[in-house]
Amino acid sequence: MELRHFRYFLALAEELHFGRAAARLHISQPPLSQQIRDLERELGVQLFYRTKHKVELSEAGASLVEEARRVLTQVDWATRVVSRVNRGETGRLTIGTVTAEKPIVVRSLRTFAKSYPDVHIELRSLSSPAQLQLIHEGRLDVGFVILPLAATELVLETVAHEPLVAALPRQHPLSAQSRVPLRSLAGEPSVLFPRVLSPGYYDQLIVSCRNAGFSLNVVHEVDSIYTALALVAAGVGISLVPASLQDGRSKDIVFRELQGRVPRVECGMLYNEASRSTVLKPFVDVVRQVAQSKMSIAARK
Repeated sequence: MELRHFRYFLALAEELHFGRAAARLHISQPPLSQQIRDLERELGVQLFYRTKHKVELSEAGASLVEEARRVLTQVDWATRVVSRVNRGETGRLTIGTVTAEKPIVVRSLRTFAKSYPDVHIELRSLSSPAQLQLIHEGRLDVGFVILPLAATELVLETVAHEPLVAALPRQHPLSAQSRVPLRSLAGEPSVLFPRVLSPGYYDQLIVSCRNAGFSLNVVHEVDSIYTALALVAAGVGISLVPASLQDGRSKDIVFRELQGRVPRVECGMLYNEASRSTVLKPFVDVVRQVAQSKMSIAARK
């Protein structure tokens, strides 16, 4: 017994006319008659009473109608589910990020969730090296990392960049300036993330300060940029943070543009092109679209 037997049977059961049922199925009448006879032979029952003038369902045929509909409905549903998985419309996506509140991360997640609401997203806060390792191991699908980062055998695309700004306690003497020379931070107690979170960027920052003639006086190391801002608000030090973190922050903090050769904060999207995840490609496409849109807006300003 094959699925086409059920489809042919239902068409005839609903039309009760071989000619109309055959036309509905886009086949000729003889093959339809043969398929119905084959089904009856396999089941060992007569499904239709046939005369020259009409076709009627037998009692056995009438009992098969709902069962056949149920089978075909289940098959159609299973086909749709498999197709959606294959198109990346459903499934699970595990994403890593150094800073979950980065604009590129927020906008990408928002856009993706609207287009693919049935994909379950797991967001994990991880250092750039940890993301690199987990993607290599297949335990993370995609990551948002801070560049530079050496990522052999993986795809690494730059998707966002922004300047650094100085985060200062509101009563700090430097807060009176609209722009703060990098050199003026010499000797200031600083709050900084540990090198392990983003080694490449950490080294760039340290080198930039040395090129300006000083070494950062790091008095507190924190594993979160929000912890750094809390310490700045408490007046225990200053910090260098991405410009996007200026919005909606504590009234006890002021942000000032930096003067001097300061590295930009660059965010990369990291993933394994050989991944078997069906939802990875749609997500990567969304991130690229969001990144391109953001760059286009920036270019017009």
